[in-house]
Amino acid sequence: MTGHRRAVAMAILVTVLWSSSWVIIRFGLDDEGLDPITFAGLRYAVAALILMALVGMRPTARANFRGLHRAEVGRLAVLGLVFYTLAQGAQFVALDHQPAATTSLVLAMTPLAVAALSGRSIGEHATRSQLSGAILVAAGAVAYFSGSLEATMVGMIAAIVGFGSTVVGAVLGRAVNREVHTMPLVTSAVSMVIGAAVLLSIGLITEGMPEVSARGALVIGWLAVVNTAFAFTLWNASLRHLTASESSLLNNTMLVQIALLAWVFLDETPSPAQVIGIVAVSAGVVWSQRR
Repeated sequence: MTGHRRAVAMAILVTVLWSSSWVIIRFGLDDEGLDPITFAGLRYAVAALILMALVGMRPTARANFRGLHRAEVGRLAVLGLVFYTLAQGAQFVALDHQPAATTSLVLAMTPLAVAALSGRSIGEHATRSQLSGAILVAAGAVAYFSGSLEATMVGMIAAIVGFGSTVVGAVLGRAVNREVHTMPLVTSAVSMVIGAAVLLSIGLITEGMPEVSARGALVIGWLAVVNTAFAFTLWNASLRHLTASESSLLNNTMLVQIALLAWVFLDETPSPAQVIGIVAVSAGVVWSQRR
């Protein structure tokens, strides 16, 4: 297997892990009774500790971490608060109140919104492909939302907050990685530590100390170790061989994966209109990422 094919296989494995997170999260919320914000905080806090351990084990990363300036730490803190505290906390709340596929569809429009915001904020203007893809995404969303969504007011508000903070976080992440001279591992570790610490603190204050069973601990551990820390490392390894367009294409297959996994494991059966909507949104996102 060539390096490129191996990278594609690795990236696909990562998207499967990330897609499975939605099902595992619902299991933790519904069957284990975990509170959403504390659940999210525990997942990312454990993953952040693992990443910080990796930083400490690697001399180059350790030196890079020690060389951070106060201003750089401040920018990484803002990134962590937006991308982890707001985005991930809101995503868990949305999953706690409505079907996974409905929340996934809202978040599937993230790449197009990032492209639009990037043009105004950091000079990365949308292409014709992205604009035509946006039309397909909008049409797919209309088709999908014409069916029975089982959406709730809290769920949709949380999904929209998650969508908005993910978009802003993505643009902030681009800007930070262009202007703050840190290794990707250090950037992720520091921002995740700060964001997860605040997220977990909010959860403990608002939801109280969680009662975590052995199965609940296994769920949190799996999400933290496999679906976050391991998947993050594998994804970055694949990016050594994949272009940005290729990685975006593979990442955006998660919409279909989540819908299928929710159908199989969560009994969230899509209607014909919703199937058409999922296909149209997927096609729009794929078209927007073409060269």
